[in-house]
Amino acid sequence: MELKTIKKIGVLTSGGDSPGMNAAIRAAVRAGFYYDIEMYGIYRGYEGMINNDIKKLDSGHIAHVLERGGTFLKSARSADFRTVEGRQKAYENLKSHGIDALVVIGGDGSLTGAHLFYKEHGIPAIGLPGTIDNDLSGTDLTIGFDTACNTAIEAIDKIRDTATSHDRLFFVEVMGRDAGFIAINAGIGSAAAAILIPEKKMQIEELVDKLKARRKRKKTSNIVIVAEGGKSGGAAEIAKKVHKFLPFYDTKVTILGHLQRGGAPSSYDRLLASKLGVMAVEGLLAGKYDVMAGIINNKVVYTPIKRAIVDDKTVDEDDFRIAKILST
Repeated sequence: MELKTIKKIGVLTSGGDSPGMNAAIRAAVRAGFYYDIEMYGIYRGYEGMINNDIKKLDSGHIAHVLERGGTFLKSARSADFRTVEGRQKAYENLKSHGIDALVVIGGDGSLTGAHLFYKEHGIPAIGLPGTIDNDLSGTDLTIGFDTACNTAIEAIDKIRDTATSHDRLFFVEVMGRDAGFIAINAGIGSAAAAILIPEKKMQIEELVDKLKARRKRKKTSNIVIVAEGGKSGGAAEIAKKVHKFLPFYDTKVTILGHLQRGGAPSSYDRLLASKLGVMAVEGLLAGKYDVMAGIINNKVVYTPIKRAIVDDKTVDEDDFRIAKILST
């Protein structure tokens, strides 16, 4: 691999926002300044790259952003970037600013874009795993996942107060798309009666039997965690099916939704994002292109983007077993 001289780096956030994105931007920009690199913010992700919404960053842009959720660079999904013509326009805009390399913060779609862009136009890129879903291989945890779990648990704790006061059965739907990481962690952390995740299909009859057994043990209030995208349906659908078998329960449904994306990042997410932001810049300077920076066993590793977005990452079997034991 030919090592390119990098003098200007562009930073962008793409796809769904996640707590810690601002911390990652800040770390990358500060690392760039440390190594005498000009840093540019690409606003609204790949759409901003196509629309030339690109600005040189200074220390003022990253002041007081570490503790903020969301992303000050904004984020958007770009249909135009999926086309050859759109990517060509984006490339021309980058070259007009003299940008040599990219730090792309986002999920699998965002990293896929960085991989394709590198293959077509040779712009070196390092991806950072910015997604609450925790569904990227090449890192133990993704930026924003810890905060999303904390937010979900805090909300579930408050729901439990009402569930206990009124002897109610609550079905709480959490985010995660096709991955059950938030559900399994929030379920264990909030003492859920049952957890339904995409990776493990639970029959309605099995769930009903579980709730009946808990009722016999005088557990009159229950919270069932449902991951969106599950094989058994969403929380509202499952609640409706269960109510037919257990009509004596006062059944309620709460969908946490985008509440989990917002809020100040946890201390862990700030640390994770800060480490990876620095390592993204250092990786580019060391000639590590078309990779995602992540942390495995407390060590920073670089995984080819193609592998990070393709390899399956599923909930640990031990976590699922422990959840089952604790909910009996």
